Amino acid sequence: EYGGSFGNRIRLLLQIIENVQQQWPSGLPLFVRISATDWSDNEDSWNIGESIKLAGILKAKGVDLIDTSSGGIVPHVKIPVGPGYQLPFSAQLKKETGIFTGAVGMITEAKQAETILQNEQADMIMIAREMLRNPYLPLIWARELEESIGWPPQYIRAKL
Repeated sequence: EYGGSFGNRIRLLLQIIENVQQQWPSGLPLFVRISATDWSDNEDSWNIGESIKLAGILKAKGVDLIDTSSGGIVPHVKIPVGPGYQLPFSAQLKKETGIFTGAVGMITEAKQAETILQNEQADMIMIAREMLRNPYLPLIWARELEESIGWPPQYIRAKL
């Protein structure tokens, strides 16, 4: 039921989305995180073509944004890790389906993140690991980009 064909492989996700939407407030956005590719040449592995097809279905089902990650589950696959290495998947899903996307994958600098947004390769930057290292990163990046954003009132006296 949940493996093999494309329809079977997306069945569980679609069932989850349907159940979530029954409980989720209609005014709040619904995000889904996918692995856009397994990075494997094996014909049975998940690939960007299937992700594009899935993204179109998710958009039609009311998903607002796809958080676009990749790989990590197929043993012995070499993933070309480097700054922004997963960005092409986000950009391609966005371009080919029109769905909003979130970019991940070693986005560690303010100018890098801003360039991604300005080039419309993604609509949101997910900075999970960098945020774990530095929870004040958005405030620091705003300063680097000369953007004025509000600081938590408790921190005003300690502002960088």
